Amino acid sequence: MLASKARPQIQRVLDPLGERLARSSVSPDAVTIVGTIGVSGAALGFFTRGVFFVGTLVITLFVFSDLLDGLIARARGISSPWGAFLDSASDRVGDGAIFSSLILWYAGDGDSLPLCVAALISLVAGSITSYVKARAEGLGLRCDVGFAERGERLLIVLVAAGLYGLGVPYLLPAALWFLAGATVLTVTQRVVHVRRQYLRGAGAAGAAGASAAAGAPPAEPTAGPRAR
Repeated sequence: MLASKARPQIQRVLDPLGERLARSSVSPDAVTIVGTIGVSGAALGFFTRGVFFVGTLVITLFVFSDLLDGLIARARGISSPWGAFLDSASDRVGDGAIFSSLILWYAGDGDSLPLCVAALISLVAGSITSYVKARAEGLGLRCDVGFAERGERLLIVLVAAGLYGLGVPYLLPAALWFLAGATVLTVTQRVVHVRRQYLRGAGAAGAAGASAAAGAPPAEPTAGPRAR
């Protein structure tokens, strides 16, 4: 929720750059793809070697492309379902690269199986969180709830990794365990939220059906297979 509230302020800062790029020949899709490659490459190139501070700076630089592509598209008036789809799919790739890099680090030179598990839980639960929302919205249900949405997860892991790279002890391990629990909680919240919507909808549909049946004339009996 915190990252969602900060997004409008960040967009206002990036608006001039987005408008300048919109007047050029730069494609929003190209910005999305370059940003995804940059995030993934930086994560795999730095985090897997334990270079967290520089890696965080480079990843953060490319993360802003997640906002720029939308700004360019809106400035040109070419926002489309394809752009939204590509942006969402690219987010999953970038998130996967970041947490996979942490898994590789802790499975190797980081030498910590518990933290490897924490990063794995965060990766899997984060993917499920996004899937639950997409599937619910595809069925016409709302799913805009959750303690740790993507923005919050990304903010926490990058801030923790950057400060950990500067020598702040225990911060990244604590953040990974926090994210593991918070992301599982978010999945649970979303499933419960969708379930409640479904039950409310089913109850309303059942009440409407009963009301319609009560006001309808009785149906004529149909002949059985032997009554012809």
